[in-house]
Amino acid sequence: MSATPQPRRPGRRATRVLAAAASLATLGALAAALPASAGQDHADGGTGGKKRTVDVQLLSFNDFHGNLQPPAGSSGQVTEKQHDGTEKKIDAGGVEYLATSLRTARKAHPYSVTAAAGDLIGASPLLSGLFHDEPTIQAMNKLDLDVTSVGNHEFDEGAKELARMQNGGCHPKDGCFEKDKKGKPKKFEGADYPYLAANVTNEKTGKPILKPYWVWKHKGVKVGFIGVTLEGTPDIVSAEGIKGLKFHDEIKTVNKYAKILDKQGVKSIVTLIHEGGSPASQTYNYDCDSPGAGDGISGPITAIAKGITPKVDALVTGHTHAAYVCTIPDPSGKPRMVTSASSYGKLYTDTTLTYDRRTKDIVRTSVKSANHVVSRAQAKAPDMTSLINRWDKLAAPIANRPVGYISADIPGRGAGVPESPLGDLIADAQLAHAKSLDPEADLALMNPGGIRSDLVHKASGSEGDGVVTYGEAFTVQPFSNTVNLVDLTGAQLVTALKQQVSGANEASPKILQVSDGLTYTLDLTKSGADRVVTGSIKLNGKALDPAATYRVALNAFLAGGGDGLPELGKGTKPLVGADDLKAFNDYLAANSSADKPIAPPKADRITIVK
Repeated sequence: MSATPQPRRPGRRATRVLAAAASLATLGALAAALPASAGQDHADGGTGGKKRTVDVQLLSFNDFHGNLQPPAGSSGQVTEKQHDGTEKKIDAGGVEYLATSLRTARKAHPYSVTAAAGDLIGASPLLSGLFHDEPTIQAMNKLDLDVTSVGNHEFDEGAKELARMQNGGCHPKDGCFEKDKKGKPKKFEGADYPYLAANVTNEKTGKPILKPYWVWKHKGVKVGFIGVTLEGTPDIVSAEGIKGLKFHDEIKTVNKYAKILDKQGVKSIVTLIHEGGSPASQTYNYDCDSPGAGDGISGPITAIAKGITPKVDALVTGHTHAAYVCTIPDPSGKPRMVTSASSYGKLYTDTTLTYDRRTKDIVRTSVKSANHVVSRAQAKAPDMTSLINRWDKLAAPIANRPVGYISADIPGRGAGVPESPLGDLIADAQLAHAKSLDPEADLALMNPGGIRSDLVHKASGSEGDGVVTYGEAFTVQPFSNTVNLVDLTGAQLVTALKQQVSGANEASPKILQVSDGLTYTLDLTKSGADRVVTGSIKLNGKALDPAATYRVALNAFLAGGGDGLPELGKGTKPLVGADDLKAFNDYLAANSSADKPIAPPKADRITIVK
């Protein structure tokens, strides 16, 4: 049995948004261009002769990151808690299976809406990233996605490119990627669902760059959606990507628009927020509320959820790539559902919102929700297979080119520890590239969030086990950051290392991956900056000299003070090298062969005290 695409459901956006926003100053026009509602009522809207309540199915997911094909290695697995208390790893994800899961879930649910909480694009594997994520937007259209919030990665290529994702049009530099039947360039049509960005405004106009909210309607039922990204987006994306934009407080923004929706008679409201938390368990089916309401999750979303007005009935969240279905009390003390569906399309959340036709509100006590695995044991959606094959033909000549060899899996994204073998390898590659530009280069630092996957020994195609292809390397490092060289003093390096675990990073540390020769101790029994043991920091066995100057390699993101590490942005005598992917591929080519593959680094440069 195969899963076939279904007709467009009621509530889908019915109008196209014309291509616009050629410059940042015109982005505010998008808010006016998008429809207030994408749906049309197919009944008289009254309650006469109908049940007082109706169950609205809310299907949601987050942090897809262009993973059209199933993610490799641990990045493509979810952990399931078994009845006997043991845990089981399950292969999951891939848009062919996500489409089947969502279409199957919608059956027998006439009131169904599908929403996402940001980072659908950006940091994508080559199949999507090579084409500026046009393939993923096309896939989301086919999925019948109704609405999504923006995430921080929607800004990776800047606000103008985000406007193109919404409105369509060919890429300003790379042009049109596909051709029509006559062989002429085929224009990219853009998303036929609205991107919501309530808390992102144009600095000059003060207006949201995209629609702040959207209302789903079906047979008299109305549900409003407010979309926001994390206020801290400027700290974790390239400065160029958010130039001219201002990011506002999540709670204040949501409360503002919830009040507006309420005045419009929309009493049922869901917030799509690209910010999240960390559950007490890594199993997707963990009972988050078992210790007591809200006790099973920590992180930024807990305080945000407690501050968002009770007018909001549920929160769909993201950003942390975690899986949870929790209740967190709203400001009035009443439990409210907060969900997240891991990442890469490995899970989807199915939430039942019981809508009261008389009050036009959600019966909060009846809300039910659960995460479900997007199993690869089910049938593939043939329209998604066709989409993948179409783009794969364009990408194959580049994607399948071998760039190096490895002897075993080299964990990176899924390592689950402060220092990963792949992080060490990338830092070494950047130091080697830096030395080719300046022999005086001393060390390299790599941000952990820039590592998007593992390097897997098992062949992904016909290349053979242990062969690293350009496509696989691209999946690991898709950002096209340049490798920069700057001068920093020993004192500045110490400060930067301490900023990993203090200030903005105290609750969620950002542990830099370090090149060979740099060692130090991270004492997790302490708090804040004290977790970095100053006297332990050494370079090639010698204590770091606070007064000495060191030549440091780091990518453009870190060189701009990204990841809450402003001290790294104070470097002097900058020298800009090649992009980080070229540096990585060059290192693999120079240091590995079929006979002598690279072994996973030991990841022993940072000593952890627990």
